[in-house]
Amino acid sequence: MIDHLSITTTDLDRAQTFYDAVLGALGYPRVNHRERAIGYGERPRVDGAPCYISIYLSADVVADNRHWCFRAPSRAAVRAFHRAALGNGGRDDGPPGIREIYSPDYYAAFVRDPDGNRLEALTRRPEEQE
Repeated sequence: MIDHLSITTTDLDRAQTFYDAVLGALGYPRVNHRERAIGYGERPRVDGAPCYISIYLSADVVADNRHWCFRAPSRAAVRAFHRAALGNGGRDDGPPGIREIYSPDYYAAFVRDPDGNRLEALTRRPEEQE
């Protein structure tokens, strides 16, 4: 589980549109908005501290080899994350599906945000009964 992380963007409005969609698809709301930063997370966590991602405005963004994986509650949420990313300025970096190289139940999707950061949504839960 990710406790907290910080990344940067060159366009905070664009990042907010993207992250509102993709993290919203996973059930993580925007819980903070300041002039030069936005934040998403769960409140409260079991120990009372938030799980949190902060996105700061910066003129210098270096995205190579950055990768963040977010837990998804279901395979449907992984697919929603991927659709939300592609519909809000993200790029496909691996469509939803099983990644047997990691394990037989590793269901994930990979995207690049508008600044090139690599994001993953993952669940190890079996396919939902539809």
